[in-house]
Amino acid sequence: MKDKIEQSFTEIFDKLTSWMTSFIESIPNLLVATIVMVLAFYLARYVNKWSIRIARKRIPQESITKLIGRFSAIFVVSIGLFLALGALDLSKTLNTLLAGAGISGLVIGLALQGTLSNLLSGIILSFRSKINLGNWIETSGYAGEVVDINLNSLVLKEFDNSLVIIPNKTIIENPLKNYSITKKMRIAVECGVGYESDLELVDSLVREAIESVYHQNNNSEIEVYWTDFADSSINFICRFWVDAQDAKNRLDAKSAGIMAIKKKFNEHDINIPFPIRTLQFNEPVNLNTANLENSETL
Repeated sequence: MKDKIEQSFTEIFDKLTSWMTSFIESIPNLLVATIVMVLAFYLARYVNKWSIRIARKRIPQESITKLIGRFSAIFVVSIGLFLALGALDLSKTLNTLLAGAGISGLVIGLALQGTLSNLLSGIILSFRSKINLGNWIETSGYAGEVVDINLNSLVLKEFDNSLVIIPNKTIIENPLKNYSITKKMRIAVECGVGYESDLELVDSLVREAIESVYHQNNNSEIEVYWTDFADSSINFICRFWVDAQDAKNRLDAKSAGIMAIKKKFNEHDINIPFPIRTLQFNEPVNLNTANLENSETL
């Protein structure tokens, strides 16, 4: 019994001695690994700031620039970790970490498929020059000013000052109309005049009315087209160019054009008819006789 106890203590002592010997032998590698991790940490901080500074020149969204900085820092720290594990001769541990990271990444990717899709779409939107903060856009049935592009969604401010949050994936997958890309916008005003009107005179008056409000570089830029013979009027459409970048400018220009055309028509007695319904009776009706009969009945 005594021999077994002594043998157990001897084995424990030998094990501790071997561990101590291994630790002493690995002190240089441990120092190298520590130095590598410290350098990687400070280098990651520098890379983070440098990446954010570079990204801000192209991307106005602060959330996206910070994300790019974090990814850059994580990349540098990951390289430092792999180098430190290699210095400690932990190649098997390194392979296990890589395998575990691959499996974990696959599981996380499947679980967060929608979120990651919006995240990547947000990064793509941030690099697109055709859509920026302050632009007036129309997409997915909504129209408004772009006030924010974050990691998951795009925020629009509509006419009534309400905010609409649209997932970035929806913006990427659907058509988008940007009113702010160009400095000019074509406005269309539809109207109608009576059948007794002189169409050539009406054409001239419409052009004069629009020219008085919005000067065109070339008179040919004011276009008047007669569209159809309607029930009560001959309809036309007038198209002209204005300096506009959002939907409000478009409404202002259309409103001013309608007012100018109406004022010009009033000056020249041009009739803008409203729908008229004519009643036709096959037999004449004597209103006096009908009234007399009704009075006798009473």
